[in-house]
Amino acid sequence: MNGQQKLQRMLEIMIFLSSGIRHQLSELAYRFEISERTAFRYIQSFREAGFIIPKPKDGYYYVDKDSPYFREISELLHFSKEEAVVLKKAIHSISDENLLKQNLIKKLYALYDFDRVANTIVKRENSENIHQLMRAIKNKNKVVLHGYFSANSNEMKDRVVEPFNFTTNYIATWAFDTEDQTCKTFKNTRIGSVQVLDEPWENGDKHNMLPIDVFRISSNQQIPVKMLLSIRACELLKEEYPLAEEYIEAVNDNQFLFDAPVCSFEGVGRFALGLCNEVQVVEPKEFTDFLKEKVKNSLTDIR
Repeated sequence: MNGQQKLQRMLEIMIFLSSGIRHQLSELAYRFEISERTAFRYIQSFREAGFIIPKPKDGYYYVDKDSPYFREISELLHFSKEEAVVLKKAIHSISDENLLKQNLIKKLYALYDFDRVANTIVKRENSENIHQLMRAIKNKNKVVLHGYFSANSNEMKDRVVEPFNFTTNYIATWAFDTEDQTCKTFKNTRIGSVQVLDEPWENGDKHNMLPIDVFRISSNQQIPVKMLLSIRACELLKEEYPLAEEYIEAVNDNQFLFDAPVCSFEGVGRFALGLCNEVQVVEPKEFTDFLKEKVKNSLTDIR
């Protein structure tokens, strides 16, 4: 490791320890891929520089807020709750298809994955899984998604996959399923825990991201769908599926037209059925038939 890399690593550890959360040497070593001895040596260097890092009675280290210059550094490295909210709004005002937005989120996550800024991107309870997946992608390793719940099969089981990318805002992970031998997305909130394996990818040449529609459904097909929405349906659509906003146009003061390609009728169908009195299908006829069949099957199941 050269001098620049070492300095960068030390700064990352300083940010990590000043987040307000305490960490053991083993956590630091694992998180930054260094030895516990090196982690302790860095802590000693911070102490020598004037930062107060109390000797841990329980094995957990942190930077004390009474350290000289802590406030100035903290204000530079971290965001208040209000600043995080503004930052979140600013980030999400950028189109989700914009590559710069993705890069910005990745940089913020790398710095603040256990602090408030991370919570504007992913939920706190999912941040460790995201970090493990990032590590696996970087090192091209397989992982086990423990306790993954599939909405399609309605079952929970472990999946051995080769993760290779994330969807927008870390909603899901693109991975090659070694059992099904196909690329698919795994929703990150449905993952119990992630175990990074020592096994490298074996199917890198097959890693391929399929198109994803605004309802977060992926497939190779693109089906044009048009729906008339009430004001309420329009607002709910934008809230639940932010990417849909660019496909909505006002027809009059009380109606809006949603016109977009979808990868499947499943995602848009769930939305339409949930607001059946406030959504009118314009086209295609196949979508109307799909919804009728769904309603028919639902009534049959009730009987």
